[in-house]
Amino acid sequence: MNSWLEAAILGLIQGLTEFLPISSSAHLRIAGALLPSGEDPGAAFTAISQIGTEAAVIIYFWKDIWHISMSWLHSLTGIGGDAARDENAARMGWLVIIGTLPIAILGLLFQDAIETSLRNLYITATMLIGFGIVLGLADRFGARVKTLDRLSWRDGILYGFAQAMALIPGVSRSGGTISAGRAMGYTREAAARYSFLLAIPAVLASGFYKLFDSWGEFGRLGVGETALATLVAFVVGYAVIVMFLRYISTRSFNIFVIYRVAAGLGLLALLWTGVVPAQ
Repeated sequence: MNSWLEAAILGLIQGLTEFLPISSSAHLRIAGALLPSGEDPGAAFTAISQIGTEAAVIIYFWKDIWHISMSWLHSLTGIGGDAARDENAARMGWLVIIGTLPIAILGLLFQDAIETSLRNLYITATMLIGFGIVLGLADRFGARVKTLDRLSWRDGILYGFAQAMALIPGVSRSGGTISAGRAMGYTREAAARYSFLLAIPAVLASGFYKLFDSWGEFGRLGVGETALATLVAFVVGYAVIVMFLRYISTRSFNIFVIYRVAAGLGLLALLWTGVVPAQ
């Protein structure tokens, strides 16, 4: 298959799966094994293509992001006067910063494992199934009453550690944080929105770090192909944000739970029959 077409397919998969609680990194890992090249696109390609989906988040939530940023800046400097004073928004700004620390620290400490051993497809399958069940239980038994104006320091830190679990392919960044949010009693919309906002600094930092670190050594999917995948991911990702938030306003996460378990079992079948290699 032409490398440009393969990059477009991977970008489409990234855009479709980044915001759904089904693990985009797992799908890119599996797709790489199933495409004609049979090669893992790699952690660097995954991180860089996520810049596209995070750009979609920034555009979609730009009013929220601007308000949080200005309120946070006001809490430090007083800039903006009373118009910028919003203690809840300022606290959320601090919580996004603090909540980013676990994934940043653990990502650096375990970088080698994240890029090698943790990409074993047996681990991916196990995480798809296990965290699918966790999502289902959290969604079923969560209190469902808290909105983001009730976000506490404790909850914000727990959100951060839940996000850090996504360093393992198959967990899902949104799946981990949404599960944590539902378990702590937040509404589906609140859990999803904070999941998107919390991901911005971590994903952009990881993506641009990998872009800088990989420059000149992109491998089989070069600069152009990776840029195409990132653009496709941006366009598709924006549409998915709109549809996903509309969907969960009236429906549960059951369809994603069922999908995760089925995908995990299907992947195990492919591994057991030797259709795809584990590593």
